[in-house]
Amino acid sequence: MQDTRHGAFVWIAAVLVLLFLALPILIIFPLALSPGAYLTFPPRGISLRWVNQVANDPAWLEALRVSIVVALMTTALSLGLAILAATVLTRADFPLKRIVYALILMPMILPGIITSIAVFFFLSKLGLAGSLYGMAIGHTVLALPVAVILLSATLQGVDQRLEQAALSLGASRFTAFRRITLPLVAPGLAAAGIFAFLTSFDELLVSMFLAGPGQATLPVRIWSSVLFQLDPSIAAVSVLLVLISVIGLACSALLQRRVSA
Repeated sequence: MQDTRHGAFVWIAAVLVLLFLALPILIIFPLALSPGAYLTFPPRGISLRWVNQVANDPAWLEALRVSIVVALMTTALSLGLAILAATVLTRADFPLKRIVYALILMPMILPGIITSIAVFFFLSKLGLAGSLYGMAIGHTVLALPVAVILLSATLQGVDQRLEQAALSLGASRFTAFRRITLPLVAPGLAAAGIFAFLTSFDELLVSMFLAGPGQATLPVRIWSSVLFQLDPSIAAVSVLLVLISVIGLACSALLQRRVSA
């Protein structure tokens, strides 16, 4: 009887926590379907007026294109650097290894505004501020720690004896990694890519510092609309961001389950 009560309490607590986290996000959905000209909750009806307006607005579509392009570039850069860093961190033993790992994770620890200012001044010196390439590099600084964590965990689960067997049969280290290790870590690599994409797609501060004229991402465009034009179109775009994030997280969870299996 005591175990039953304890289990029920755990389930109730879990449901309450999930509701606390989800309800503020779920409110966005009815706001996006409001027929009114202003954000009001609860809405007085249901309409696709603002969804259609966003879908036919060149400014919103351009912001979506910029977000996708930058996110794809960020994903490619993050995965390339993360697979190298994760391989060294999990396969090699060298002095100051923990310090190197801590430095890689530093952008996750520092406040976002500090990282954004530092990245802006660094890329300004290189002449990359105000370009899509510079924005992608800035987003990579934030996405790289997550990718390194996921790939390091995946690589630690790979039996190194498989690589050693390939090396003993005459394969080079690159061939052994490409033919043996890389297929084994492919689900973890895909999960890291999804998180890198979502990190870039949802990033606001770095994008505000590095975006050039006509290069606003969706979060930057939403921020500008909140300041100057508060209408339900913001909620319609927010729903798109939420759905993309939920789909990405669901795919990542499936891939992580495959890695664990």
